[in-house]
Amino acid sequence: MTDHALSAPETGTTWHLAEQEDHDHGGNGATVLGFWIYLMSDALIFASLFAMFGVVSTSYAGGPVPREIFDLKLVALNTAFLLASSITFGEAMPHMEAGRVGPTRFWLAITGLLGLAFVGVELYEFSHLIAEGAGPQRSAFLSAFFTLVGTHGAHVTVGLIWIAASLVQIGQHGLIQPMKRRLICLSMFWHFLDIIWIGVFTFVYLYGVIR
Repeated sequence: MTDHALSAPETGTTWHLAEQEDHDHGGNGATVLGFWIYLMSDALIFASLFAMFGVVSTSYAGGPVPREIFDLKLVALNTAFLLASSITFGEAMPHMEAGRVGPTRFWLAITGLLGLAFVGVELYEFSHLIAEGAGPQRSAFLSAFFTLVGTHGAHVTVGLIWIAASLVQIGQHGLIQPMKRRLICLSMFWHFLDIIWIGVFTFVYLYGVIR
């Protein structure tokens, strides 16, 4: 009788913990699935911008052509910044899974610095082009270029704000389960931007210079 009395609470507790774990995993799955749907809608936006650029990429209106205004060395450096930031974000994820707050924040901070360098170089490129008279109003080609690259840069800026907020929240609350869900979504978002940029570098810059 005593044994049964002791075992009942244990069984109930175990069942409650199992239910809670299933609920947590279900929350993770729903959150990640929902974020995948968002990324697919974002991919459609970028696909439309790529298509628009493809249509007007030779509409120079007597203005400068890509080989005259694009500095491939600078763009390659900027590409290296973004690719490196994806690597450092990847370094943060195993530490997050293990619950190690310090290393997670360290690698996220490095990712943020690399992303900040990327945005800084992009702003420099934009300001240089505008100063040279190659602003978005100069031709349809340049309008599409500024729209596509600027939209990507705006997304990176949102990612940087998200990283900064995550660093603060991790410092305040640690790597609790909701925080891990947010970091998983942030990782997906950041790597998505990396893939989009590879398309921009190849289709806009590299192809534009060599054709």
